[in-house]
Amino acid sequence: MIRIVLAALCCVVVSFNAEARERHKLTGLHKDCGVIFKCDPPMSAGDVTEGERVARGRYISREMGIGGVAPKRAQRSGERAVDPRHRVAAAIVSHPPGCPARAFCGCGAAVRVFGSPIRSLWLAANWFRFPRSAPASGMVAVRRHHVFVLEAHLGGDQWQVYDANSGGHATRIHARSINGYVIVNPHASQYVSVQ
Repeated sequence: MIRIVLAALCCVVVSFNAEARERHKLTGLHKDCGVIFKCDPPMSAGDVTEGERVARGRYISREMGIGGVAPKRAQRSGERAVDPRHRVAAAIVSHPPGCPARAFCGCGAAVRVFGSPIRSLWLAANWFRFPRSAPASGMVAVRRHHVFVLEAHLGGDQWQVYDANSGGHATRIHARSINGYVIVNPHASQYVSVQ
């Protein structure tokens, strides 16, 4: 008896799921319509001008938080605003030589700072062994599971950084906040046994 009830319940669940998938196919609406962005009925290609298509794409991108200008965050007291002239365009650079394909932020920082992939520094937590420092070019920002090298101050808590494994297994030079990171000095002579 229990097997029959469970089989019937499984059939009902599967049919609801299939019905939801079919509804999106029949209406031509995106599966996230009404969840992430506003729903508009599909139009044929002849009904939409190039300008309307571009405007719609920008609207969806803005609503989903992709590209465009990020909304201004409230400025903290004592924090200087970042001068727009000093913003850095993100640049994807080559993978650090000698580093693994995944989880390589510590290795990439070691290559950038010391010129070689020092195995003991592949783990981001090992960068905490270096003495604390004030933010400056050449210093390293570290927190649990991530580390990057500071290159140039852009204003406030924003820095141009060398950021290995910054997302999508890519290495970027881009603007980033150091808020929430501990700044360490990898050039201090205290930590000699790095190799």
